[in-house]
Amino acid sequence: MSPFPQTYLAYRRSPGPSPGSPLSLTRATEPFPNASSLLPRQVLLKIHAVSLNYRDVAMQNGAYPLPIKPDGIPVSDAAAEVVAVGRDVTRVEIGDRVTVIVDLKNITGKEDDGYASPGVDYDGLLREYAVFDEEVLVTLPRGLSWEEGATLACVSVTAWRALGLHLPRERGREMERVEGRRVLIQGTGGVSIFALILALAAGLEPIITSSSDTKLENLIRSFPDGAEKIKGYNYQNFSGQVAKVAELTNGKGVDIVVNNVGTASILDDLKSLVVRDGTVSLVGYLDGLKAGWNHAELAIQLIKKAANLRGIFCGSRDELQDVSDYLEEKNIRLGQLVDKVFEFGQAKEAFDYLESGRHVGKVLIRVSSD
Repeated sequence: MSPFPQTYLAYRRSPGPSPGSPLSLTRATEPFPNASSLLPRQVLLKIHAVSLNYRDVAMQNGAYPLPIKPDGIPVSDAAAEVVAVGRDVTRVEIGDRVTVIVDLKNITGKEDDGYASPGVDYDGLLREYAVFDEEVLVTLPRGLSWEEGATLACVSVTAWRALGLHLPRERGREMERVEGRRVLIQGTGGVSIFALILALAAGLEPIITSSSDTKLENLIRSFPDGAEKIKGYNYQNFSGQVAKVAELTNGKGVDIVVNNVGTASILDDLKSLVVRDGTVSLVGYLDGLKAGWNHAELAIQLIKKAANLRGIFCGSRDELQDVSDYLEEKNIRLGQLVDKVFEFGQAKEAFDYLESGRHVGKVLIRVSSD
C-alpha cells in the first residue's frame, strides 16, 4: 500500500470578480504525483513551510511587471523534505531538507538560457507536495527550523550578492575580508533583514532605515551581540538620505547601498556612496518604478564616483548553496528574520498581512506541522 495520499491541497490563482481586478487565491485539490514513476532525476518533495515575497502580492494585485502563469500555484520560497527520488538522483537523498532555487535556469551562474521561476512561469510551492529536478535543489543548513529554512531561496542569495559576498573565490574557502566596509540597507523587509544578518557576520558596518521608530528599536534589540554595531534612522524624520548618511559616516559615505525602494532613490543612493568604487545594488521596487531625477545628473554621478549600479535578481544554485554552507559553518540562526507564521488555511490572511507592511522580516505559511 502506498504511503502517500491520492490527492493533496494547493492554492491557485483565479480571476477576480471583474476584468482587471486583483486575482484571488483559491484552494484546490490536486492529484498526487506518482512517486513510483518519477523521471530518473526527479525528486518528490513534501513542503513544510513557505515564505512570501513582495512580488507574490504584486502578482495577485496586477502590479508585477513580468508575465505570469495566470492560473498557477504562487510562491517560490519553501523548505521541503525529500520523500522519494528517481533512479538516477545523486545530489539528494530521502530525508534531506532542501529548498528550491528561485531561478530554475541559473545553476552555476554561467547559463544563458533565459529565466524561469516557480510561482511565476511554473507552478510554485504553496502546496503540500511538489516534484522538481534534483539540479534545482539546495540542501538547507542543519539546525534551522522549517520556517527559518523557508526564508532562504530568494532573500538570502539576493542579500549575499547585494553585499558583494558572492565575488569569485575558491569554493570552501573563507570569503574575502570585508570588515569595516559601510552598508546602507533600506527598509526592514526580508532582503534587508537578511542583509543585516550577513553584514554583521561578515564584519560590515550596517545602517538600516525604517519609517517606524518602534520597528527600528525592536529590530536592533533583537541582535543582542550586534546591537551596538547597528546604526538606524527613521527616514520620515529627516529631509534627505544623503545628509543623514554623511552624518552617520563622518562625511565618508557608504561602500554599498542595498536599494529596496526602486528607481526613485537611485540618484540619492549614488550621492550617498564613498568617493569612488561604491556600489548601488538594486534589489526591489517597493516605491514603484517612478523616477524624478535628471538622467544627465545620474550619468555624472556614476562617472564621477566610478560607481557600480547593478540589478540583482537572486543568484545561482551554487551561490545559494554557498550561503547555506556559510550559515551552517558560522552557526547562524535566522530567528530575527521570521516575523509571523500563518497556518496553511490562513494563506489569504498571510498575503494581506504582507501587503499591509506591518511586518519586519519574512511572513511565512506553515504547510505541514509534522
